[in-house]
Amino acid sequence: MNRTRIVLVWAAACVFTVGCIPLATPGTGAAAANSADGKKCPADGVIDDAEDDNNQIAANKGRGGYWYTFLDKVGSTVQPPAGSTFAMSAGGAEGSAHAAHMTGKVGSGTNPYVGMGFNFVDPKGAYDASAYKGISFWAKVGPGSIAHVRVKVPDINTDDAGKVCTACFNDFGADLELTPTWTKYTLPFSSLTQMAGWGAPRPGAITATKLFGVQWQVNTPGASYDVWVDDIEFTGCP
Repeated sequence: MNRTRIVLVWAAACVFTVGCIPLATPGTGAAAANSADGKKCPADGVIDDAEDDNNQIAANKGRGGYWYTFLDKVGSTVQPPAGSTFAMSAGGAEGSAHAAHMTGKVGSGTNPYVGMGFNFVDPKGAYDASAYKGISFWAKVGPGSIAHVRVKVPDINTDDAGKVCTACFNDFGADLELTPTWTKYTLPFSSLTQMAGWGAPRPGAITATKLFGVQWQVNTPGASYDVWVDDIEFTGCP
């Protein structure tokens, strides 16, 4: 089994913009759990562990949305194909059987992007995640993949489905440099920021009472990517 490590990412380390690597504090599972924002939740805090090998997240606390992939119109490619039924891949974190996985190449046109993610509810709508203080997940990249991945958490102010934004999709998120080793990342909601220079509105913080989902996005022009994600959970329960 591959060695694993746990990373707790904090906002104070960095303003998350393209190319910025946030401070990642290596530690142990106990160290992460001692943080209020990283404290493990009961079983109903699990968003998806992929072990049922289907494209729907776990049906906990009113959740039940579906996984999908998405991409630009300037030449990016993605597997599983965008618009098709998402399929999990064999092999997950900590020896589990399945994980979410996307692979392909980012286009070289203007503002390329490609990613995978899920909505919290179906039909797509806002979900109240205020009982939690953040999310955690395991992730890695495959051989030859770019390491830079942005984790995005669309909310009422940034997703066009919220009918608030006039310049949409600058979601609150964090930029990570993944490794070939399965690693656990904990992202407190308080650490997530929008990218600099664009987007309207630009509120001071994410609106945890009205979240739409979670996405993992790659946007480095011309880059090959092979991104794996597993065991997504809410964190920070009382």
